[in-house]
Amino acid sequence: SPLAAAMATKRVTDEMRDRVVLGEFGVRNVHTTDFPGNYPGYDDAWDQRRFEEAFRVDVIREEEGALEFDMVGIDAAIANAFRRILLAEVPTMAVEKVFVYNNTSIVQDEILAHRLGLIPIKADPRLFEYRNQGDEEGTEIDTLQFQLKIKCSRNPQAAKESSDPNEIYLNHKVYSKHMTWVPLGNQTDLFPDADFRPVHDDILIALLRPGQEIDVLMHCVKGIGKDHAKFSPVATASYRLLPDITLLQPVEDEAAEKLQKCFSPGVIEIQNIKGKRVARVANARLDTFSREVFRHEGLKNLVRLARVRNHYIFSVESTGILPPDVLVSEAIKILMGKCQRFLNELDSVPME
Repeated sequence: SPLAAAMATKRVTDEMRDRVVLGEFGVRNVHTTDFPGNYPGYDDAWDQRRFEEAFRVDVIREEEGALEFDMVGIDAAIANAFRRILLAEVPTMAVEKVFVYNNTSIVQDEILAHRLGLIPIKADPRLFEYRNQGDEEGTEIDTLQFQLKIKCSRNPQAAKESSDPNEIYLNHKVYSKHMTWVPLGNQTDLFPDADFRPVHDDILIALLRPGQEIDVLMHCVKGIGKDHAKFSPVATASYRLLPDITLLQPVEDEAAEKLQKCFSPGVIEIQNIKGKRVARVANARLDTFSREVFRHEGLKNLVRLARVRNHYIFSVESTGILPPDVLVSEAIKILMGKCQRFLNELDSVPME
């Protein structure tokens, strides 16, 4: 009947709009849907009220240094904008200039400078300004100064027959904890309770032998990941679409156990119903989509693997300079600033 046909068509269209389907040899429905006229009979024009009703953010897991949250009701372009801003446009402080007064270690000056640059510095970038282009000398508002001065010597108390470097040498391992903050100008008054230091104390910078020494001064400045990866505030910032697994018909007994093994642990559970072991999707979110199920002839037509198109699972892992929730809110502010700048630009351009 025409009604049944119309309903079937609607069902197919709904699937195209809402799901990315993973087949055996490819992925279907990957195009974006966020513009009108794409599907007959659907009003996909942008509407703020409708967006506000549908959009939500759920925080799933928050640990020190890591945050997992869901953003539901947005398009891939917006999700990707957040990811890229987190990676490349949220500023941090990092070592930019290294003044080498003495370095008799085996590590060359430029390698040492590079290693020092990559050490995350626990300093809130919001307290500082960007340094002006061509500025050689730093000032208290745009620069943090650290000193690393260490010399290796023999340990007179060591046992004669010992060959363990940790016993026979003193200061032979140079760690990030040996970096000390040297206040510039009036920084002691500006930051009375500041604790500027490397995020981790146990980063190994170099190995020394008796008589070798390192004496360097470092200038940390504010920068963004676009200019150099050392300024990136995140170890990783990524997103994936929410998995959606549907069993198209009952899967029982041996087939159920085989099916369970095809997915990540916790995705499929087996229930006892009237003496039969029946498979059920317990938590699709845990699946990594290895598509193992397609290798089994008897199972591959019983399951539909898909991803929910507008449900993004973000994971943000901070390097420890700022907590991940602060990074996300800073990224949102930066995106808002970009939008504002774009609107101002549109206003300022005279219309023809």
